[in-house]
Order: sequence, then structure tokens, then C-alpha cells
Amino acid sequence: MIFANPIYFLLLLLLIPMIGWYIWKLRKSQASIQLSSVEGFNKAPNTLRIYLRHVPFILRIGAFTFLVIALARPQTTNKWSSSTTEGIDIVMSLDISSSMLAQDLKPDRLEAAKEVAASFINGRPTDNIGLVVFSAESFTQCPLTTDHAVLLNLLKDVHCGMIEDGTAIGHGIATAVSRLKDSNAKSKVIILLTDGSNNRGEIAPITAAEIAKTFGIRVYTIAVGTIGEAPYPIQTAMGVRIGTMKVEIDEKILTQIAQTTGGLYFRATNNKALKEIYQEIDQMERTKMSVQEYSKKYEEYAFYATIALAFFLSELLLRYTVLKNIP
Repeated sequence: MIFANPIYFLLLLLLIPMIGWYIWKLRKSQASIQLSSVEGFNKAPNTLRIYLRHVPFILRIGAFTFLVIALARPQTTNKWSSSTTEGIDIVMSLDISSSMLAQDLKPDRLEAAKEVAASFINGRPTDNIGLVVFSAESFTQCPLTTDHAVLLNLLKDVHCGMIEDGTAIGHGIATAVSRLKDSNAKSKVIILLTDGSNNRGEIAPITAAEIAKTFGIRVYTIAVGTIGEAPYPIQTAMGVRIGTMKVEIDEKILTQIAQTTGGLYFRATNNKALKEIYQEIDQMERTKMSVQEYSKKYEEYAFYATIALAFFLSELLLRYTVLKNIP
């Protein structure tokens, strides 16, 4: 048994003045009367009230003591527990080039990708997940972490225009690989989402895929965008109007990246398809492993708080029934 807040035990020092005050009050309240002889009282039987007169105070002391123990938060730690958890590290590499503002997915490609990615993250609470963003360059928006609240907040902040425009798929993969290469996880995965073809960067996508393969990293590639043309917001002197842009996705390269690393290629032409793709990846990437944990803490304060309440209610019951004082 350990206590999370042992400092509360200092409150037990208050028992000293409480007991002293009770003894002083007891002596002060003794009445006296002069009699010629007390011989007649010696044979008088002692009533139950005489034996119980100190019980309410004892119950009050007990209630206070157990309340202090509850406040100190007793915890048990000498327990083994077996659990099954995921042994997977995942980096999501997200294209944030300006073409991701196209509105063939609602409200646009980027926001749709962020929404589905957030749902994917929430469904894998035990995994280390990181986030890389890329356009003409790439950088790590969030390193591998199990603190998914932080990851989701950083994902919300992602927007087009954070870095120079373009599509450097090779850089998006390479930066993700740098985050995973030293991982000891049983399974290492990159989920690359883009809506274009590689047109920037010094690292060729296939070269980056070969590097990922060397470190045992699988890359799942997702191409987003309808076939043909997509509605796209265009800034004009009269404000923003919706025009069209040609959809150009290098499916051959994305397929080759996936095949090289042992992953799969997917094409999402609408929100529903994108969600189903993430669900499929979620089902495929489930590596179970048994974990034993020692010293897992269990809160035990409720037991002591219940005893304190029982003592307090018992004191009230006796004080206002059997041991009620009548002036």
C-alpha cells in the first residue's frame, strides 16, 4: 500500500487538540452537589448510557482518521496484469500542396484527409503515431507519440501554404523514414496521401521507397481526387470563384512505391472512399503482442471514505437518539 498524497497525514496532528478539548470539556461539565452520605448511591446500577457516553467522540475521531487516510489517496501497486497491445509505429505523410484545396472531396481534399486521419488516430490509442507534411519541401509536424491529444491539435493546424508550393513525394517519404528507422516496433508503416505527381525535390520517390524497404517500412499510398477535372477555388479581383483544374495523379509511381515496400496503393475519389481506405489499412495493420505490467496502481480511497462516512452517521444516530442530551 502506498499513498499518493502522504502530506495529508499531517492533519492527524489535529487529533491532539481535539482529544485535549474533549477531556477539558468533560471535566468542566461535571456537576457537584453536597450530600451527607453517598452510601445509598453505591448500590445503584450503571445504565447503558454510562457505558456508551464516550462512543460518539470515539466515532468522530475514527471518522476524521479514515477521512484523512482517504485524502492521502491509498493505492495498491503489487499487482500483475496481462494485456494485449499493438506493436506498430505509424507516420502519416500528408500532401499540403495548393491542389489539396480542390473541392471534389468535401469541404476540400485537405480538410477531408484531416478529418479521416483524425478518426484513424482515435481508433489506435496504443500506437505511436507521427505526422509529416510536404509540398515542395517536407518537415515533421509531430514526431512519433502516444499522446494523441497533442497529435490531433497539431493536425488541426495543418493548412496549405505552410511551406513552398509543389509536390515532393520523395521528400515526404524520406522524412517519414527518418522518424521510423530507429524504431524497435514489430511493424513500421507510412501512410502517404497525395493528389499529384512528383515535381519537386532532390529525392526520387522510388529511391525513397527503396530506403524505406531497407528499414523494413511498409508504405501505403493514397491518391485523392476525381478522374478528369475537379472544382477549385480561384482568387480573382471580384473575390473567390469556383473554377476547374485538371487532375494529374502519377498512379504508376504511387503503385510502384507501395509494391516496393510491401504496401498497397489506393485511390479515393470521394469522402466515403477515403474513409473506407483508412478503415482497410486499420484492419490490416493490427499486430497483437502480450504485455505484462507490474505495479499498476489502483485507487483504494473509496473504502476508507466509506468507513469515515459510516462512523460519522453512527455518531449522529447515537447523539440524537440513545445518547441525546436533555438540558
